[in-house]
Formats: sequence, C-alpha cells, structure tokens
Amino acid sequence: MENIVREKVLEMRDLSISFLSSNARVNAIRAVNLDLFRGETLAIVGESGSGKSVTMKAAMGILAKNSVVNGGIINFTYTRGEKEKVTVDLLKLSKKEMRKHINGRRIAMIFQDPMTSLDPTMSVGKQIMEGMIWHYGTPKKEAYEKALDLLREVGIDNPEKRIKQYPHQLSGGMRQRVVIAIALACDPELLICDEPTTALDVTIQAKIIELIQRVQRERGISVIYITHDLGIVAKVADYVNVMYAGKIVEKGTVQEIYFDPRHPYTWGLLSAMPDLDTDDSRLYTIPGSPPNLKNEIQGDAFAPRNIYALKIDERAEPPMFKISDTHYASTWLLDPRAPKVEMPEELKNRIARMKKEGLQQ
Repeated sequence: MENIVREKVLEMRDLSISFLSSNARVNAIRAVNLDLFRGETLAIVGESGSGKSVTMKAAMGILAKNSVVNGGIINFTYTRGEKEKVTVDLLKLSKKEMRKHINGRRIAMIFQDPMTSLDPTMSVGKQIMEGMIWHYGTPKKEAYEKALDLLREVGIDNPEKRIKQYPHQLSGGMRQRVVIAIALACDPELLICDEPTTALDVTIQAKIIELIQRVQRERGISVIYITHDLGIVAKVADYVNVMYAGKIVEKGTVQEIYFDPRHPYTWGLLSAMPDLDTDDSRLYTIPGSPPNLKNEIQGDAFAPRNIYALKIDERAEPPMFKISDTHYASTWLLDPRAPKVEMPEELKNRIARMKKEGLQQ
C-alpha cells in the first residue's frame, strides 16, 4: 500500500479570507492548509461558523461579494483530454473562467438544502441537461438520454416520468438525488458535499451517503465532505481535518482522529457524539462558544474554552505538531515541555468501545 503514488487533486496553502461589513472586518479563514488526493474522501468537521463551507466556496469561486482573499493558493489538478494533467490556482481565475472551465464541469458541489439549488420553474430533466449543453455542447437528444441514465444511477424509480416533473413534485430525498445527478452530469473529478444529508430523515440520509460512496467507487472521483456530524465521518472519510475558528487544528486519517485524537477540541467533538453506552445522563457539550472573529485573536483561539489551557496559550498560537506522517495537531499540549495531559476518562472508554466495534466502514 505504501508504494502507491498518491496523486494530489487539491492543495490549499495559507488560505486567508476576510469579510467586510459596515463596521468591522471578520477574519473568517486564517491560514488554512489542506490536501486532497485522487479517489480519496476528506471530511472537514467543526461547529457551525468554523469556516468549513467558506473554505470550499473559495475553491468554487462562489464567495460572497463582501469577501476578501488576503492570501494563499488553491491549486487544483485535473485531466484535460485523455491524459494531459493541468494544475491551476483557482484563486487566479476570473469568475467567467471558473464558470466555463471549473464549476459543474470539473468541481461540483452538493448543498445541504436541495430546494436552494434547484430552480422551481424548470423541470428536473432540463436542470440535469443544462450543464452538459452549456459545457460540452451536447445535443439535446443525447443530453436527455444521459439525464435519464443519471436518474437511474442515483436510484430514482420511473425516470421517464420524473424527468418531466418539477422539484416541488418530488420528496426531499428524491430532490437531493436530483441534485446529485446534476452534480455528476459533467463527470467532475472533485465532488464537494456540504452537509448533504442534514435536511433528510435518518433512513434517507443513509441511502444518500451510500449513493455518494458508490458513485465515488465507480467513477474514481475525489470527495470532500463538509459536516458537523462525526457519525457520518466515520462511515465515509479516509482523512479528517478538524476546523476551529477559521483554522485547521487537527488532521489525520479517520482512525487517528477517532482512536487517537490529540487536540482538546477534537476530544470535545468526539465526547459530544450521541452514544448509547455512555454513562452520562446528559450529552456532553463543549463549554463556552467560539470566538468572535471580528476581534484580533491572541494566542490559541480555543484557549478560553479549553480546561487544559496553558499560560502560553494566551500569548502564542501553537504550531502544527507532528504526531505521525499523517497526523498533526495544533496544541501546545504536544510540546515536549508541556505537562502530560490525558484525554477525559469517559472519552477513553468510548474510544475503547469504538475500537471494539470497529469504525463503521
């Protein structure tokens, strides 16, 4: 396994993004570094407002008008023609170039609420065909046939009937399948899933996740999941990046993050997962709330909520400490000079149970 050369699809370096409001500047993304390889699944997890969606919207070139990219690169490598590999810095492309060459065609995004991404005035079939016709000039009849195939591929029964219907005539689960069909219509190399199952009930959630996994296996595409649901992450991810206050604070393989977490914030997220066997009568919540990013952050952004915080956390931001070749965490607790701190006992027991059961891969 070690000898396989992994091919990098997406590389972010020092990405920093602010939003300007009438009275303040919000530093939403603070020097994010991220890598994704072909055929692999990366999950970005964190509380609401941690910067997960903004990071990926930057890669899609769909940031809000009041955003400012302060620095960094987003290199995307794709295949042109049969075999030619092309690498572009997505931040250097104009909106027009992004629409023509990247969005929908090479990178597709599935949003959490299908009703916000579907046009209520257009039939389902037209919406699936639109991208093929716009990007590739596919003849209408051919695009129609491919749209039918895509509806079958995403598990929609009676596609001949559904293709003529409008979004309001479909159930929530069906609408999300249509959104996936639209995303797959132009054979993208990277699929970004932004909380793709949040608005759906649990049984439909599982089916949508299985569908995305199957499509990924069959097409060999790379997938990024944006989610706060660590239960989903255990099922889908190869690698996990934990995000807090606009920075990645821990990254590793799914096994490293679940079985050997090192950042106190990751401990908090894992402790807050619902678990049938936990001894606590109440679900754990991380104390306090995330910092206001309008204010300049001194030291470690997580320090005010961290019961293990050290004096240095108030003054200096921790670097990324290397734990293994794939596992890094940004906490001063990993400094050799720091006092030895163990993860909470209840979390240790929970991890022991997870190990016993094995991650639900």
